[in-house]
Amino acid sequence: MKVLSTYAITAVVALMGAAPANAGMGLGNYELRVPDRYDFHTWIWSAGPCGDDCRDIRTVAQPVARAFTYTGRALRVDGRWTLSVDVPDGLRCGNVYYGQTFPTHDVYTWDTNTLAGTLQSSFDAGCDGRPGSLTYPIWLVRM
Repeated sequence: MKVLSTYAITAVVALMGAAPANAGMGLGNYELRVPDRYDFHTWIWSAGPCGDDCRDIRTVAQPVARAFTYTGRALRVDGRWTLSVDVPDGLRCGNVYYGQTFPTHDVYTWDTNTLAGTLQSSFDAGCDGRPGSLTYPIWLVRM
């Protein structure tokens, strides 16, 4: 009987620990990595439910100083997630801590399985006063 219960417990643990075939972007917290962006913040994304192919994203900047949090809805289409947000301080110029900031329209896209993708950040007026856009690689890491 002891052997049978050991097998039963092992089977339950194995099933509970097994990740679904399409585990990728589940609900929970993620560290957003944008290594090439000129910013002193790191970001945590909290992915909440809004449907099978939808995640409500809420952000937390670390440190909170001189950062605006943003929220948005990420949608999955053909194995890729897309999140579009307007960020009041998305572009930093001069001194990274105290320099001027400009609003950006940021579009994040990432693969549902690898959690790697790109950030396309566009602005009406940049550090030189002209409109433009910048593209960065991104990674999400489950916390």
